[in-house]
Amino acid sequence: MAWSTRELADLAGTTVNTIRHYHRLGLLDEPDRRYNGYKQYGVRHLVRLLRIRRLAQLGVPLAQVGPVGAGDENAPDALRAVDAELAANIARLQQARADIAAILRDDAPADAPAGFASVAAHLSEADRSIIHIYTRLYDDDALADLRRMVEVDAESGAVGDEVSALPAEADEATRQRLAERLAPTLARNLIDYPWLTDPAARVSRGTRGARVTHQTFVEAVAELYNPAQIDVLTRAGLLAQERVRASAHPDDLTLF
Repeated sequence: MAWSTRELADLAGTTVNTIRHYHRLGLLDEPDRRYNGYKQYGVRHLVRLLRIRRLAQLGVPLAQVGPVGAGDENAPDALRAVDAELAANIARLQQARADIAAILRDDAPADAPAGFASVAAHLSEADRSIIHIYTRLYDDDALADLRRMVEVDAESGAVGDEVSALPAEADEATRQRLAERLAPTLARNLIDYPWLTDPAARVSRGTRGARVTHQTFVEAVAELYNPAQIDVLTRAGLLAQERVRASAHPDDLTLF
């Protein structure tokens, strides 16, 4: 029995282009040709093609199909590597499903930062953007702390909403008032999460270090927030630090 390239492709459940690709890679031998020049495939080609397809279905890279299919001594290691990659992909897909479920449950924006679906709808566009950046800068423990901070802020979100809506030309009195209202929350965060005063230790291993993290944060804030908002955040941060220092004195009852 002899088959054309298209007939062989149909039998193997693949395409003519795939067969040609396997020829180019040297995985499948070129067959003899008929008197009219058309290729003539036999049973051995079909079996070889089915074996290649089977290994490819398992996830074996085409570059390793030859040695693995030939029973190379490193074949078990290659299969273990494929299995590990499949396990990682399954975990990623399961996490994606969990994230989608959370987004649908909380009616959150589809691009909500991972883990922040429950509060994403309450965040401004700038805040969501900065959190997306945080997910690339800080480790998992820091992000877990950040989620808790955002959840608490969302519950009492009046001040945050005002800061988000603050126009660039906001007057001095408005800026100072918002800074004073925001400071207690920032102070509480500094007390509950001491690493905020020196975040270098919580930088993700995937980044280039504390300097790059700091530079990225500064540039992001400068672009995502208007001058009045940055001024309020700066003032509130200074006031919060003063409150934290004052809290070290037992007789100071003005912190909160």
